[in-house]
Amino acid sequence: MFAIDWPLWLVFGMFLVALLAGWVDTLAGGGGLLTLPALMLAGLPPVSALATNKAQGFVGTLTATLVLVLKGQLNIISLLPLVLTAAIGSMLGTFLIQRVDTSWLHWGIPFLLIGVAGYFLASPQVGKKESLARQSEKAYGLTAVPLIGFYDGAIGPGTGSFFAVSGVVLRGQTLLQATIRAKLFNFTTNVTSMALFAAAGQIAWLIALAMMLGQFCGATVASHTMLNGGEKLIRPLVIAMCVLMSCSQVYKLLSH
Repeated sequence: MFAIDWPLWLVFGMFLVALLAGWVDTLAGGGGLLTLPALMLAGLPPVSALATNKAQGFVGTLTATLVLVLKGQLNIISLLPLVLTAAIGSMLGTFLIQRVDTSWLHWGIPFLLIGVAGYFLASPQVGKKESLARQSEKAYGLTAVPLIGFYDGAIGPGTGSFFAVSGVVLRGQTLLQATIRAKLFNFTTNVTSMALFAAAGQIAWLIALAMMLGQFCGATVASHTMLNGGEKLIRPLVIAMCVLMSCSQVYKLLSH
């Protein structure tokens, strides 16, 4: 489908973008703020850029998830019901984005992102210690998880941040605990969406492969950073990425 003769400098540049995005995304979410615009600047049409972004992004979340599992920080078996509902949500979002007008969603996202940033700014102690859960694990898996999964399949930017903040707010987890679980959920939604886009022939594989390597390198470094005192970086990065993603989304909406 893609007969573009990609120059070597562009492929290497996309590798570097993905490396930085993998580091940021593992710690705070929002790596798509870097990779999606870069893919569109490289000349890919919007749906193909979204598809290629999913293909490269799943490697970062997979790498982070594996590192956390190997270090004993993540129990996948206990989270399988939530993984399933995340996958279902992502599947529905990816299916619908290729068939119906979901432009109305784009207007609501900036407000959600600013809300997340404002929440952490106004409540500096939130997420530092475990608190009383507002939802059971079952209720959380049937509401917030599939809804965020749907959003990731349909649009994407900020998914990791949404999973993390929902764990803090609804499950009473620390920000570090919620961020660790968010890696598994985000991997699930990414790989599900990627499979559907691949089946539709929307992925530019040469660019995707270069970015996969970058994501692997960035996520590996960030996973070790997270577990070795790097949790101090998570809160300011979440706030910064939410504000940047919101501004980017508003700019795109106003410039069209």
